Amino acid sequence: MATSQRSKKKGSDAQDPNLRTRSATSVTGRPDDHISAGEPTAINQPSLSLIGWARWIWRQLTSMRTALLLLLFLAAAAIPGSLYPQRTADPNGVTTFFQSNPTLAPVLDKFQLFDVYSSAWFSAIYILLFTSLIGCVLPRVAVHYKALMSPPAATPSNLARMPAFQTAKAGAKKRARALDAAFAQLKSQGYRVVRTEDSVAAERGYWRETGNLLFHISLVGVLISVGFGGAYSYSGQRVLVEGDTFVNNLAGYDSFSPGIAFSQNQLTAFSATLNRFDVTYDLKNKTNLGTPLDFAAHVSLRERGASKAKDTVIRVNEPAEIPGAKVYLTGNGYAPVITIHDGKGKIAFSGPVEFLPQDANMTSLGVIKVPDAKPQQFGILSFFYPTAAQLKSKAYTSVYPAPASPLITMNVYEGNLGLDSGIPSNAFSLAVHGLKQLTGGKTNVESIKLRLGESANLPNGLGTVSFDSLRRYAALDVDYNPGQGWVLFFALLSLAGLIMSLVIPRRRVWVKVDQGGIQVAALARGDDPLLERVVTELVTKLNQKPEKTEDEN
Repeated sequence: MATSQRSKKKGSDAQDPNLRTRSATSVTGRPDDHISAGEPTAINQPSLSLIGWARWIWRQLTSMRTALLLLLFLAAAAIPGSLYPQRTADPNGVTTFFQSNPTLAPVLDKFQLFDVYSSAWFSAIYILLFTSLIGCVLPRVAVHYKALMSPPAATPSNLARMPAFQTAKAGAKKRARALDAAFAQLKSQGYRVVRTEDSVAAERGYWRETGNLLFHISLVGVLISVGFGGAYSYSGQRVLVEGDTFVNNLAGYDSFSPGIAFSQNQLTAFSATLNRFDVTYDLKNKTNLGTPLDFAAHVSLRERGASKAKDTVIRVNEPAEIPGAKVYLTGNGYAPVITIHDGKGKIAFSGPVEFLPQDANMTSLGVIKVPDAKPQQFGILSFFYPTAAQLKSKAYTSVYPAPASPLITMNVYEGNLGLDSGIPSNAFSLAVHGLKQLTGGKTNVESIKLRLGESANLPNGLGTVSFDSLRRYAALDVDYNPGQGWVLFFALLSLAGLIMSLVIPRRRVWVKVDQGGIQVAALARGDDPLLERVVTELVTKLNQKPEKTEDEN
């Protein structure tokens, strides 16, 4: 019977894995799963399901470190927007950049560097940052709300471990009054206070975390406002020559960039007439002679239903405000008035031609296309010099930006301009490939030169051209963004939250009485140079003799 019982016990031991582990450990002195050097080290890695991977990705995305990195990436991604001209703000600058950098510009355009803020890669960073901030902030709001609703932390048993700690000897009467005095003193200083039989626990500084959350919530508000404003916004550009009128409709713009939710009904009905464009140049400082000091576009604005137009002046960073939009001044230049008679003697072209400035002295490039000329259509590539001077190489340049001695030089190209193909072409460029050059360059025929009021014959019997008068033009940008006010509001709110999180300290203070006297301790979240001072002042206050009341007197 005994043998049978021992056999059963041995069999049961063999079936118990914990017992086998203890047995192996007792023999070798090491755990059963210990791996020695030289032994096989195959490790079975745990596998994650699709839900597990999604949870891991979400936790990485919603970490504060990821949010800060995305904020840094967003700031870095905005840098090209200040280095290269943007189509929404400076379409003429984009055109000039393409002309000056015919090889580099198409490469940059493929990476959307002329449309940075609407590019796919900028939008991806923006959306990821938006998601990350929401994932960071919402759980913290719940935790902070729970902390606000909870009483201050209970008094620890050993206050001497706290970074700020002092004791004071006190008799029985003094100890009895100490808790009442501590309660009243801490309450008056804005602490949330809880009293027990032998201690007082107080805490303050909840506004610090509130400010921190307010800062992050405001960042989310800024992102929402920017997204909302971008969706319902529009930006339109129009080059307006002196004396011309612009009407605010889609057909009146040279270029137009609407948001994804834009509706044509958002366009405010108004018209703008450029009466005069003035530029003030520096004539006193010799080192900056000719530097423009002020640009002023004198404009008459008429809103729908208004009995008369309202005269206003648009300057750089001083837009004209109308209901639902602002009109900005983004550029300017010269617009010589040119008249061309074709070989049949009929007027083939007449009107101002906008020339794009090429340097600080307003040397400007202009293109004239004459598709209706008879017997052959032709184009003119011309340069305008406000104050013309001839170099030693016989080439012309402008030595001053004001029109002291205006001159136009023209190179004529004959052939099919390709305007009848139905494909849109750039009004500020002339595709000379396939055209025959008649003047300038290697033709051994001098370029046509015209002073103000002069005329000249075109080669090959193409007709005549005259320089009739000189006007200026202003590049206007009509901009509407309903989210701008909200962006400013949330930006100020985030600044207020940041100041709160930096200035307001988070402290816990405890006052405890026992047979030995009074113990006062304090603990801060983060650095608090005033922590020792808080404890000292409270101990001093508790050591003061209470004021006698009238009844006691």
